[in-house]
Amino acid sequence: MQNDIRFLRADHYPDLTDTVDYAYAAVVTAPRTVFTAGACPLDADGGTVALGDYAGQARQVVRNLEAALAGAGASLTDVVKTTVYVASARQDDLVAAWEVVRAAFGDHDAPSTLLGVAALGYTGQLVEVEAVAVAR
Repeated sequence: MQNDIRFLRADHYPDLTDTVDYAYAAVVTAPRTVFTAGACPLDADGGTVALGDYAGQARQVVRNLEAALAGAGASLTDVVKTTVYVASARQDDLVAAWEVVRAAFGDHDAPSTLLGVAALGYTGQLVEVEAVAVAR
């Protein structure tokens, strides 16, 4: 199975920052399954965008998730599971992020888990989304 797994790092993604020290996605070729790292609200220079704005960060997270999926040969419509992390104990904050993520998927209703967490990895980070996709 090891030969059927490929980890995609920053050199596969011209639209994503290369300042991160992790793979953006893993591709399993039989079947072609894509596991993404948590998409973060980072710009191309590695800076956290939309500080203090849950919806704004969620929009950047979705853009980065779409870029990571595209680099792995998949799209949002190939996603079979997401996990949405929101750095807040307030349900209103979770909902603000969730509404942006959910809208991006449109009619594609992949199962998802929405979690409020104490903190996320980058300074000022409020939202993160990881996904599993089965590419066609």
